[in-house]
Amino acid sequence: MSDTPVKQQSTAAFYGQAVASFAVALGATAVGIFNLQTDAWVRAFLAIAVLYLVTSAFTLAKVIRDRQEAGQIVNRVDQARLEKLLAEHDPLQKL
Repeated sequence: MSDTPVKQQSTAAFYGQAVASFAVALGATAVGIFNLQTDAWVRAFLAIAVLYLVTSAFTLAKVIRDRQEAGQIVNRVDQARLEKLLAEHDPLQKL
């Protein structure tokens, strides 16, 4: 049994689709804000709000990924400890 961790990696097509989707969504929102029939300060406020939302989403995604990776490291350490205990245990040894 191999204990080497399998690194999950997304395909180039999935990566491209995610980038394209992000670009289309951000572009559509920018065009929508630009074409609003309202004062410039309202459009500027909405543009700043969208930028804040985007940066917050990136930060949240990074925090979630970091917590998942930290959990995987802890799980690997716990697994190694268990394997060591099982390897050292001799059920036929007299108490």
